Amino acid sequence: MTRLGCHKEEVFKHFCFCSQNCTALSNFIRVPFIRIQMARIQITFFIIINSVLPHTHSANVYSALLPYRVTALTGSCVQIPCTFEVSDFETKLQKTKQLYGIWLMNSPHFGRDDSFLVFNGSENTIQGFSHIEMIGKLNERNCTTVFYNIMMNHSHTYYFRLQMEPNVFRATFNTNTADSSDSRKTVRINVTDSPHPPELSITPNVSKYVREGTSVSLRCSAEAPCPKQPPTLSWSLIPTSANITTQIQENLDKTQSVISTITFIASYTDHKKNISCIVTYPTHISVKRTIKLLFHFPPKTTSISVRPSASVSVGTNVTLTCKCKASPFKSINYTWYKRGQETPLAWEINITLIVTHNNTGWYFCTAQNQFGNQTSEEIQLTIKEYGGLSKSVIYGCTGGLLSLLVISAVFVYCVRTRASSQTNIKGRDETEDKNKDMEISSNNAVEMTIKSGVTEEETDEIHYGEIDFSKLHTDPETENADIQRSERKRQFNSDQKQEDLYAQVKTK
Repeated sequence: MTRLGCHKEEVFKHFCFCSQNCTALSNFIRVPFIRIQMARIQITFFIIINSVLPHTHSANVYSALLPYRVTALTGSCVQIPCTFEVSDFETKLQKTKQLYGIWLMNSPHFGRDDSFLVFNGSENTIQGFSHIEMIGKLNERNCTTVFYNIMMNHSHTYYFRLQMEPNVFRATFNTNTADSSDSRKTVRINVTDSPHPPELSITPNVSKYVREGTSVSLRCSAEAPCPKQPPTLSWSLIPTSANITTQIQENLDKTQSVISTITFIASYTDHKKNISCIVTYPTHISVKRTIKLLFHFPPKTTSISVRPSASVSVGTNVTLTCKCKASPFKSINYTWYKRGQETPLAWEINITLIVTHNNTGWYFCTAQNQFGNQTSEEIQLTIKEYGGLSKSVIYGCTGGLLSLLVISAVFVYCVRTRASSQTNIKGRDETEDKNKDMEISSNNAVEMTIKSGVTEEETDEIHYGEIDFSKLHTDPETENADIQRSERKRQFNSDQKQEDLYAQVKTK
């Protein structure tokens, strides 16, 4: 027989318990029996382990779900979402008389010198912070806590500890580095003066260009370290037709973010527009992120520009340029036409003509890309007359000048007529005043003559009883003077009435 040698490790692996001198025959007989016995031993051992382990570890199964890291802003607050699981929690809760949470900093070991207790719910003890509030209900497995007035020196690792008294359950939920599969976690607070810019995305993706008329959505997301004091989100340069919605959303790690979404229809008026999402925190710190809109659309606002002018003299070079807005711009094709001619003139963006009487008329162009085309309005090319002035301009200027001369002549005539009338009235008034003065002087002279006919000596000798009235007679010269005075008075009254009548007419 051939001897079969086996190494010690190989023997254990294949359940070979024979010595090195065992033969192939003995191995052939003994190995099956030994394998059967070992299989029975393994099954028995597995049953024992499975029946003992659940009872052995049931009292120590506990875990907590916390974010691995949270970012807090200086001067603001930060909320740490926290939930936990403890085996037979309801049973333990019935035996518990006091349930409270504890937050430790730097070390998970409660009561050791290397750990620092920042919050103790049983005594409402707070150290190193102005205020800490546990807003979660521990009897519902919720240990969410808010830390207020965060400062730069608060950047540390924090551990949550649960205590169910008297001595029902006490454990600190911390990361076990020896076992990476362990679900117990802790959290680190990172304090900063500058928050992260928001996340800005667009649907559909603008890197592939969006066709005009497509519905577009822009989504802006910003961290909300403290949901009690969430940041505000605003937009700049958004389309006028945009619809805005804002909400607070919970992330997978239970932290929260503020989401703002705008929805609008892509239009060529918004092509290459920079839209920004601005996030403002309660500490008056603002950050933003900007995205450029890129759209595809057919030619728009197609028109013709003329240089130097659409009306020039014969022999002048005139350049017509076809202008439009389109995307993509480099793929635009231009076609020129003249009214009355079916054949296109050119296929360039501009054409240059030497003006003659034969090529004047109406011109238009068409711009086209893969998304559509558009035709411009017609423009008329004409020739200048009369040294560069058209007949209508000359006629208009001549008529205006003649009208101005006629108006000026009428005005001068009216001014002179009025001045002459005022001069005549003034002369007549002066003549009447002189006549009045002469009449008054004549009357005074008659009185003086009558009075001078009697001397002072004769006055003393006069006796009223001796006067003979029959001998008195009228002096012919005096009588003529009286008649003349009456005639002048009548003439004066007549002139005065005419003057009053003229004054009334003038006043009207």
